[in-house]
Amino acid sequence: MNLRKIEAADNATLATIIRSAFEEFDAPKTGTVYSDATTDDLFTLFLKERSVLWVAEINGVIAGCCGVYPTPGLPPDYAELVKFYLSKAARGLGVGRALMEQCTQSAIDMGYTHLYLESQPKFSHAVRIYEKQGYRLLDHPLGESGHTSCDIWMVKELSGDS
Repeated sequence: MNLRKIEAADNATLATIIRSAFEEFDAPKTGTVYSDATTDDLFTLFLKERSVLWVAEINGVIAGCCGVYPTPGLPPDYAELVKFYLSKAARGLGVGRALMEQCTQSAIDMGYTHLYLESQPKFSHAVRIYEKQGYRLLDHPLGESGHTSCDIWMVKELSGDS
């Protein structure tokens, strides 16, 4: 497995992986990343300062992605864990854990104190993983992601030893 930062040539493959997850789990397509115009050009989205999108490859094939993004409206020094999706073939191989650990370290390196995320019940397996990684449930959203179909909100306090 190889982790690297997004390249412009990754856009179409990553958009397909993300949208396929929504279709596989019959998750809402409106009010989510599925319908975001930025999903088709993640490379440009992640040119923003204090953001990064990590791409996982297995034998040279893109297997998934996960990023850190300074979503507007978040409290100071909070970032959002975003675009965390794996291809069906990549699940259960440790790819998700590696991406999450890389993003957590990147957030610390960029000076963030907390990582926030949004999800939904259709992705309940992922939510359990977030809880195991130290994320705690919130009773309201933070920031202005525009993802109105997400009704699970979580946050993790970061430290140098996360």
